[in-house]
Amino acid sequence: MRQLSPDLASLAGVFKIPITRPHAHFTSPLSSPQSSVLLSSSSSRVCAQPQTSVFSRQFSAGPSLSARKGKNDVDKRVTLIRYFLYHPLTPRPLRFSRNRYLRHWTIHRAWQLYCAKKREARHLELERQWNSMRDACEELRTGVGDDGRLFRISMNKKGVFTDQIPIEYGRMQTEGPSKEGWNYNWKR
Repeated sequence: MRQLSPDLASLAGVFKIPITRPHAHFTSPLSSPQSSVLLSSSSSRVCAQPQTSVFSRQFSAGPSLSARKGKNDVDKRVTLIRYFLYHPLTPRPLRFSRNRYLRHWTIHRAWQLYCAKKREARHLELERQWNSMRDACEELRTGVGDDGRLFRISMNKKGVFTDQIPIEYGRMQTEGPSKEGWNYNWKR
């Protein structure tokens, strides 16, 4: 039995697919015997030249196409997608009845409205706080007879960043987490 890659093993764990089974050969669902209806409909047309149906071709690079091309350059992502789409233990997509769909839609819409109201309330609260801070700063800038000295002191950022560059910005941004993980000994 071939060892599975970590990606395939983790996806198998997510979909609860046992990884002790051997790999199955993946072919297109359209090339199965059930798709003969699709193939026969295209052959019933009257034409002078023979037509090849789009559905009669392989889904992607299988053994016959690989033999013709010479090399087997199948993208791992395509293999993983095909593995989990056509695996027998992959759950079927949800198909609701009319009443169940209406119940689902009603509950989903109610949840969306609730979340929108919470978002709006939070946005209004933040806007109220921002307006209050703006009014306080404006009062400091123009309301006192010291030509805005208190406003300038409040807007001064001296001592916020020490050594010009904060240590939090000292690491380059990457697409994934760092190799050594979290540094528990870090101190400011």
